[in-house]
Amino acid sequence: MHGLARAGGSRELLRWVSGRADGWAGLLGGDGTVLYGVARDPDASSAGSAATAAEGVRELTALGARSLALDRGPHTALMFALDGPADSAAPVLAVIARRPLPDRLAVLLSDAALPLAVCWAAETVERKRRRVDLAESRGREAVLHLLMTGQLSIAHQVAGALKPALPDPVRVCVVECPGDSRDEVARICTDLSGGRSWIVRCPVYARHLILITPAAPEPADGRLGPQVAAVVDDCVVGISEDVPLSDTATAYRQAFHALAVARGLPGRHAGFGSAPEPALVVGAEGARWADALLAPLLCHLPRRGQDPGSQELAATLASWLAFSSHATAHLKIHRNTLAARLRLIGELLGLDLYRVADQAALDLALDVRATPTLPRPGRPAGDTRAPAPSLDEILRTPAVRAWAAQQLSPLGAPDAAGRTADPYTTLRTWLECEAQLGPTAAALSISVPAVRKRLTRLETVLRRSLLRTPSARHDLWLALRALDLSEGGQPDGGHPRP
Repeated sequence: MHGLARAGGSRELLRWVSGRADGWAGLLGGDGTVLYGVARDPDASSAGSAATAAEGVRELTALGARSLALDRGPHTALMFALDGPADSAAPVLAVIARRPLPDRLAVLLSDAALPLAVCWAAETVERKRRRVDLAESRGREAVLHLLMTGQLSIAHQVAGALKPALPDPVRVCVVECPGDSRDEVARICTDLSGGRSWIVRCPVYARHLILITPAAPEPADGRLGPQVAAVVDDCVVGISEDVPLSDTATAYRQAFHALAVARGLPGRHAGFGSAPEPALVVGAEGARWADALLAPLLCHLPRRGQDPGSQELAATLASWLAFSSHATAHLKIHRNTLAARLRLIGELLGLDLYRVADQAALDLALDVRATPTLPRPGRPAGDTRAPAPSLDEILRTPAVRAWAAQQLSPLGAPDAAGRTADPYTTLRTWLECEAQLGPTAAALSISVPAVRKRLTRLETVLRRSLLRTPSARHDLWLALRALDLSEGGQPDGGHPRP
């Protein structure tokens, strides 16, 4: 009996009791609610057994007794109140068996009451611990979401109840854990960082941990990342640059891109290669373009109170652009809700959210609006009808062309062509096929696995994630478009583009 309690807990004990009684056994609350029931005899598994047990428990509670026997038809119900902590109601053990009852059944049940009570108390504590852990995990997710959307003051308020305090500036690490070891890896990361890292279980990827650590004088690939990769077998770590806390979203994307590179390295960790964000090079005219593009969305007023407003739609759009279909897990909404919101956003903006070109424009516009350092000038004096510039006009500026050349310059490296056949053709075709593997394979006359292999190699060349979201496909589309618009534009030392 004690061996069953240690191995399987209260449920295994109840199965054993139901077998010895050749009937139904269960644990019920004081109001007759069945907490768990099991029947060895199929005839005893009917709803009538549970109803009889509930009736007996209510009568036992009303009498204030510790045990009770109740005859109903051909069955007898035996009730034993279990011992429990003073601050919580202990359940009642109920057994329904046919008469005549097995010999010494009452003695057997009284003996089983103690290990059942101990098991139930231990399981109750474990359930409470899990609820606390879940509440803390959801709280950390909420803080991460607030940081990603730039709501620092609210994030600090929510984080005040949790430990540690949010650092500023920060370095973000994305840890890809092996198998189902995320909880254990989180504990290891806490120990290695001395409890100073803000650790969040990624709501989108079940194997990912997001570490928000204090910025340190060591290089981005120093200290915590290599330590985690060294201690945890098959663990992969991507590490961002040091950024202000307000740029946590940027740091997360950097760490995610570095993770794609780290998968192909022997040390299983990598830092993000320095590259400016496109939002930082578009200037004031880019800010005006972004405001004009997003105006129909940001000025939207819902028809009904329960419909999503402009802020909720903007958050949905940002999540969709970052995580694609995984936005349902990020936003905790149903896929039908996501689809309905995307249809509404597309109608408001007049764009197709499933086209990479439109996605790239919206991703840039949202990043520009989230960059507070960019000036947003009004219309020229005396001209109230001056239209906002187009995206192509923004991409033609020298600063953006220089950024585009830097983004694609790794493709012109001497070893780039050796790593993947004709990298420009592969990348351009993939983007023209809306980043879909099947159409890309058909256009290149190769197999889907071959396309995947080429893109995996391109991830190493570009030091960016392509196959998993958040993907660099938006930045790469903008870079290719900017160079297409420039005269003879191609990266310095680059390979001739098709």
